Amino acid sequence: MLYGVLLIVVLIITGGAIAFIGDRLGTKIGKKRMSLFGLRPRHTSIIITIFTGICITTLTLGVMAAASENVRTALFGMERLQQSMQATQAKLETASQALADAQAEQVATDTALQQSKDEVSRMQAQQEELLAESQRLQEGNRVLQLANEALNARNSSLMGENDRLGSENSALTAQNTSLQAGNKQLSERNDVLTQVNETLGKRTDELRNGLITMREGDIVFRAGEILASGVIHGQQSEAEVRQQMETLMQLASRNISARVGQNTTDQNIWVYKPEYDGAVATIVKRQKDVVVRVTAAGNLIRGEEVRASLELYDNSVIYQANEFILARRYTLTGKTSGEAEQTVMAFLRDVNFAALQRGILADPLNGSVGIMEGSQFYDIVKSLIPVRGDVVLSAYARDNTDALGPLRLKVKMEVLASDQ
Repeated sequence: MLYGVLLIVVLIITGGAIAFIGDRLGTKIGKKRMSLFGLRPRHTSIIITIFTGICITTLTLGVMAAASENVRTALFGMERLQQSMQATQAKLETASQALADAQAEQVATDTALQQSKDEVSRMQAQQEELLAESQRLQEGNRVLQLANEALNARNSSLMGENDRLGSENSALTAQNTSLQAGNKQLSERNDVLTQVNETLGKRTDELRNGLITMREGDIVFRAGEILASGVIHGQQSEAEVRQQMETLMQLASRNISARVGQNTTDQNIWVYKPEYDGAVATIVKRQKDVVVRVTAAGNLIRGEEVRASLELYDNSVIYQANEFILARRYTLTGKTSGEAEQTVMAFLRDVNFAALQRGILADPLNGSVGIMEGSQFYDIVKSLIPVRGDVVLSAYARDNTDALGPLRLKVKMEVLASDQ
């Protein structure tokens, strides 16, 4: 831009200088009345003015042509430039048309490419499904092949078995023929035996009724009743455990003898040997003390062989001496004579349940775990009879008590202050 401004300034100054020179020259010629080519002075002045303008124009064009290639092109190459522009325009239109065609082709190509991608994705998904199906079919084929091999082996075995059964069937057919003949004879004898059986059935019913009467009338121990119990310490040798088990069995034998009235000799007890040996092995493995109960395997009839079972329980101290067990609050009205006794019985049932939950073993027949002296029971009942209002009964363990029991109780009574 600066170059153009400088060029214009130079042209202005140059044009002004030439005009000034021409004016001065024309003025001098006019004053001196000079004549060129025999013309009048006025016409000579006009020619000088025209020549000056021509010089200005020529110099301007010359300077611009020398300074700018574009001016030279405009002055001398305009026709060629127009032809070049027309050719360029034609090429541009051709290029534009080619670009439009290329863009359309690109759009078509992009569409085809996207369709191809979608088709490839679909085919890949189908290929994965086909691979999974192929693997499943291969696994199924393997399973079927194994099953077929097993069936073939089974079929071979069955064929051999069938041959064997065919041989046996032939033998059985011959035996069946023989048995049919014998069956006829047995049928004849069966009629005779049926009559005898009816007679024996009546006799059996009479004997069964007599046996039931005998069993119900003279049962010494009931099924599940404890014949003897004791604690065997853990971490002992098998010989020591067997010796203590034998001592416990002797105690059970003496208890049975005392019950049936045989004070001179002990009663023999039969325990299933695998059960006995298993109990010994279990005790030897235990690290803790074990409670062993010898119980009647069934109702024991006087004079019958004693069959017993063994029960094992882990032993530990459940209650310490004077340890609190349970407390209950009751309201006494004194309306009935047996209210005090019923209250004590209800309290003892709660204590029994609490001790069972704690881990003391109950008696199999009555479910009790504790022992309370009759005098203590009646003393508590007697002390509750005159009470009217709220009272708290508390139970404590009298001694250290393990799982074997029994739980010996101390019962305390506290009468609560009345609000009246």
